[in-house]
Amino acid sequence: MKKLTTLSAALMLTTTAANAGGLDRSGQSIGAIFEDGRYVELSYGHVMPSVTGLFMGSADSGNIAPAYGSFGGAYKMDVDDKVSLAFIVDQPFGADVSYEQAGYPLVGTNAQVTSKSLTVLGRYKFNDNFSVHFGPRALQAEGNVTITAPAAYMSTYQPGSGYGYVAGAAYERKDIALRVALTYASGIDLELDGDGAGGFGDLTVEMPSSWNLDFQSGVAADTLVFGSIRHVAWSEAVIQDAAAGDLVSYDQDTTTYSLGVGRKFSDTFSGALSIGYEKAQGALASNLAPTDGNMSIGLGGTYTLANGVELTGGVRYVMPGDATTETIGADFSNNSAIAVGLKVAYTF
Repeated sequence: MKKLTTLSAALMLTTTAANAGGLDRSGQSIGAIFEDGRYVELSYGHVMPSVTGLFMGSADSGNIAPAYGSFGGAYKMDVDDKVSLAFIVDQPFGADVSYEQAGYPLVGTNAQVTSKSLTVLGRYKFNDNFSVHFGPRALQAEGNVTITAPAAYMSTYQPGSGYGYVAGAAYERKDIALRVALTYASGIDLELDGDGAGGFGDLTVEMPSSWNLDFQSGVAADTLVFGSIRHVAWSEAVIQDAAAGDLVSYDQDTTTYSLGVGRKFSDTFSGALSIGYEKAQGALASNLAPTDGNMSIGLGGTYTLANGVELTGGVRYVMPGDATTETIGADFSNNSAIAVGLKVAYTF
């Protein structure tokens, strides 16, 4: 079942990386802490969105969502038979949007936000079934924003860092590959210095807290069902310029669901199929994120080399929900995204 659990984690990653609520990208997985023995992994995801809208039924925005990539990695080790430690790096939040179509009211508006995170996670096993995990998380973000309407705004933000924590618990049964893990990640506050004068362009950011419920279970010989529920409290997030006010605000939290089934076809190859869903909120969308909810389907496979290295690849097709934007009331519909991911893992 090990290849199936590796594969399920990779497919669940592409669920959030492709098009989750707010600025969410990685889903902040802690799956590495549950691997057996000493373990290392590297992953990369690449997302190719197509997001277009119409203003007043005729002015075409063009594709306002450039392709982007995301890296991740983890190293896990056992301290003794009860205590293990993992170091997890990812790029949990981000944004890429650019209005370049001449004649569209927001031409010249663009935003790029990147982040990186390090989580140091410890796990304590009370017995073969119950465990708890806890550790600090550091987050750094930077970016730039240019807004052309209704009021001009432009700033480049220097990297700013903040700190939070991760805590949770898990129940396992090895005989049926069952694991249910609930994990809480605290909110993190950031201060990003902008290049404006007199405080204009400086950014105060409160990234939201989140809950992840991850589960898997064997249901038949060589067959695994897996899934996740991720709830992010975007309504508590603040992205505010010290002088200009809120740049982006969210009225509601988001909950993203994923469910899949994996099958071991041979000693070296396993495959999996999964679906994802995030409910549309129905409110006006930000011009910097003009979609509302999504549905997706993903397919992946894991191949184990003779030396024990596991190669996992996955592809996901995402259908972002239609949205009407605030300020100018443009309609964005019939959009899509394709996400591909690759993970290399080794247990030693």
